[in-house]
Amino acid sequence: MRLAIYIQVPFCQTKCTYCNFHTGVVSPARFTAYVSAVQTEIREYLERFATAGVTLPRSLAAPTVDTVYFGGGTPSLLDPAHLSAILETIRGTFSSAFSEVTLEADPETVDQPKAEAWAAAGINRISFGVQSFSDVELKAAGRMHRRADVYRAVPILRAAGVASISFDLIAGLPHQTLETWQNSLDELIQLGPEHVSIYLLEVDEESRLGSELLRGGTKYSASAVPTDEQMADFYDLARAQLSHAGYEQYEISNFAKPGFASQHNRKYWRREPYLGFGAGAHSFSGTQRWANAHDAANYVQAIASGKVPLEQLEDISEEQALEEELFLGLRQLEGIDLARLERAYGTSLESRFTRLHQNGLVERYGSVVRLAPARLSISNEAFVELMR
Repeated sequence: MRLAIYIQVPFCQTKCTYCNFHTGVVSPARFTAYVSAVQTEIREYLERFATAGVTLPRSLAAPTVDTVYFGGGTPSLLDPAHLSAILETIRGTFSSAFSEVTLEADPETVDQPKAEAWAAAGINRISFGVQSFSDVELKAAGRMHRRADVYRAVPILRAAGVASISFDLIAGLPHQTLETWQNSLDELIQLGPEHVSIYLLEVDEESRLGSELLRGGTKYSASAVPTDEQMADFYDLARAQLSHAGYEQYEISNFAKPGFASQHNRKYWRREPYLGFGAGAHSFSGTQRWANAHDAANYVQAIASGKVPLEQLEDISEEQALEEELFLGLRQLEGIDLARLERAYGTSLESRFTRLHQNGLVERYGSVVRLAPARLSISNEAFVELMR
């Protein structure tokens, strides 16, 4: 069994206005204790899982870890020695054959010594939260970096031997216009990352910007956020221009040059098992999902006292598993093989797609159903209809 491991690093330099993640701004002096707790959780995962009621299937009795993902938060804030120590702990606990080790990084945190240390530790993929190439938009969103930081960081990573770089862009940031969005796409394509993620701004009351939008306020530049229609247009423009530049879209939000699709993230969408370590990290065994408590200080304390930091544990029913297969499968541009799912779950699925097909939201190719490429910007309509 090939296994993915996710390491949650819930620390940031500042909180972006659109962020709804459970992250915090803390002193770097707390990083060492946190990393030590993560290492302990990894080494003792079998005992701690058993205590918490997690039942790992036989297929995970002796897994080989092939992908690792450091997410957050801003994992690049950690000292490279911390990242290396975590990877060594994984190697010492599991059979490992790393093919992809990803580090989420903010452009302003990159320097030559760090980049070289990351590469030496085995990190071969950097995921940048670029978000925009407009300094006006970055400032309004509360980002620490500026356009120049991206141009400075990329050559450093290339010189260090990092072979795969991913850029995130957000469609819908305050003050964003068609002209500035076009410019961000042009500059991204010029820099040539191997992978691109395009996200639409999420309106969530848990974020400061989202809360203002829902209340109709003007704080955090809420009044300067593009309309839903504009965001959809930005997304469609990105799809067209990235395709023209040689990127293949393989998931609703993700594009890659041939051979550079995210191996780790594909495991999520294909419902393959992954284990998460750290405060707020989620795990999936195939039959259960569970998550650690979000508060980093409480997480460290729980690990130190020998307790299990789990906050939730859920057994997945066959009905839930099928719903996940449909939802996650449709997110992938290759679509869903209905015949395979009908055999696996002993049920007919044809009727669930009738209205979607009639409304032009999905296309059929034999037993394969996929979202209609021209309707991806309104894919939520398909998901709502599918889950009725």
